[in-house]
Amino acid sequence: MRGVAVLGSTGSIGCSTLAVLRRHPDRFRLIALTGGANGARLAEQTREWEPRYSALAADDGGGASCLIEAACRPDVDIVVNAVVGFAGLEATLAALRAGKRVALANKESLVAAGELVERARVEGGGQLVPVDSEHSAILQCLTERPSPVSRIILTASGGPFREWPADRVAAATVTQALNHPTWRMGAKITVDSATLANKALEVIEGHFLFGVPYQSIEVVVHPQSVVHGFVEFEDGSVLAQLGFPSMELPILYALTYPERLPDGGVRRFDPVVAGPLTFEPVRVDVFRAFALGVAAGRAGGTAPAVFNAANEVAVARFLEGRLPFGRIAEVIDAVLGRHRIEPVRDLEAVKAADRWARAAAEKEAG
Repeated sequence: MRGVAVLGSTGSIGCSTLAVLRRHPDRFRLIALTGGANGARLAEQTREWEPRYSALAADDGGGASCLIEAACRPDVDIVVNAVVGFAGLEATLAALRAGKRVALANKESLVAAGELVERARVEGGGQLVPVDSEHSAILQCLTERPSPVSRIILTASGGPFREWPADRVAAATVTQALNHPTWRMGAKITVDSATLANKALEVIEGHFLFGVPYQSIEVVVHPQSVVHGFVEFEDGSVLAQLGFPSMELPILYALTYPERLPDGGVRRFDPVVAGPLTFEPVRVDVFRAFALGVAAGRAGGTAPAVFNAANEVAVARFLEGRLPFGRIAEVIDAVLGRHRIEPVRDLEAVKAADRWARAAAEKEAG
């Protein structure tokens, strides 16, 4: 019986995690819950689960202290970090330093401070297991296969605007951006999937998770969202992980890794039902946020943190109806162009870059 803390329990990943835990009461005990701004949902979850700790981040100023308190409890073995955005970073660092397993859905932790996360893992003896379906796929292909990796290929659905011309994409509405064809996610990550900024974040995350150089990480558009990732080994052989779109499978694997647990709640794969599987190149000329994010990752230092912060501000403005969809990438580009890259020496350096980028993005967005 392993104790679990779910950070961001009221969001999409958090709710899916609780669905997995309901099916395995003999293996996991829910110890702690933290929510964002949805107090009503957190209250419902608290009544159902009766955790030993429950807190709403919105009642805690920046929210970092309650996340850290939940993550570092001595009765918690696994921390599912499903917090959206930069706000989840400090909890990731604290949990790893405390020797916990972090089931990471908060990709921004690695994007903004990959070097610090790795340092915390080594110093504290914690374990980092990805929850993103693409990185879970890569991990599953790599487990117990020590052969040198030649290439990693991440798949992207292409989002709702995959086939749209550039001018129509630029004028997309909030309703259109939130209408994802294959996945049901929170608003911010759904917009990131529409701009393909999310895939850039995943490239950076993959670089730190698997120690693979950027030139060996590729992305292809796969509209069916059935193949979640490929790994090519040195001899040229390729392994892939497949499954119908569901976050519950990678969540379960992150909880049990490297074991596999029988689970009747996940839709079983049927290749006939899946039908033809197709792949396309990313249209980098249309989805500029993707190219900007990958370039920031390659630049290193504080550039990825600045990309992430500028993107968070621009997406928030778009969701508020205050920024056109086509301006999201423009804001990110302008902020990155003004940033002087510094090395990531400590958390304060990352926080300073994040603060600067948010202020610059707010100014650029107008």
